[in-house]
Amino acid sequence: MLGLDLPTILREISIIAVPGILAITLHEVAHGWVARLFGDQTAAERGRLSLNPLRHVDPIGTVLVPTTLLLATGGQIGFGWAKPVPVDKNRLRRPRRDMVAVALAGPASNLLMASVWAALGALTVGTVGYEGAVGGWLAGVCIFGIWINALLAAFNLLPIPPLDGSRVVLAFLPRAIADRIERFEIFGLIIVVALLWYGWLGRLVEPIFLRINDFFSSFTGLA
Repeated sequence: MLGLDLPTILREISIIAVPGILAITLHEVAHGWVARLFGDQTAAERGRLSLNPLRHVDPIGTVLVPTTLLLATGGQIGFGWAKPVPVDKNRLRRPRRDMVAVALAGPASNLLMASVWAALGALTVGTVGYEGAVGGWLAGVCIFGIWINALLAAFNLLPIPPLDGSRVVLAFLPRAIADRIERFEIFGLIIVVALLWYGWLGRLVEPIFLRINDFFSSFTGLA
């Protein structure tokens, strides 16, 4: 946004703020909601089943890492994460089976939100259009809402610990191997950052992201 005037900057922030915050917040809360459904009350007990985005801010993942990457790359790379909702798999009724549902709840919430933004986009086109100031702003919000949710869904489905896709894969591995991989989860995050830094992460995410984004965008009349 360098070189843009203040009204333009504020307009861009207003377009990405609501869908961006909802995409991240509901993704995390969905994990906790499904965990509670299967017997784990940990997230509820710690006050994390909240739509207040401040409850999901991680000082490192939400602030330090994305800020550092943006400054180090001149705004070319942005990456971060919210504070994970706590899930105690030992409190789940059937830990290995139920963890699959808990893990998939996050990406599923993003797909649901993408469908909602697609419906709102179609409604915008069919009523106020997207040429005027109001219509253009609403269209921008809907387009970004689809984009960010498609990106989060595709990214989190990668089978790299600690991403949601890895939880699904671990559920189908022998317990001894799964437990060993879980102990080295912190190195998975380092791998994700390294893949991002060298541009390989985008190549892994892009095929899934484009299919999701194009699918939902096609219903809006804005693509």
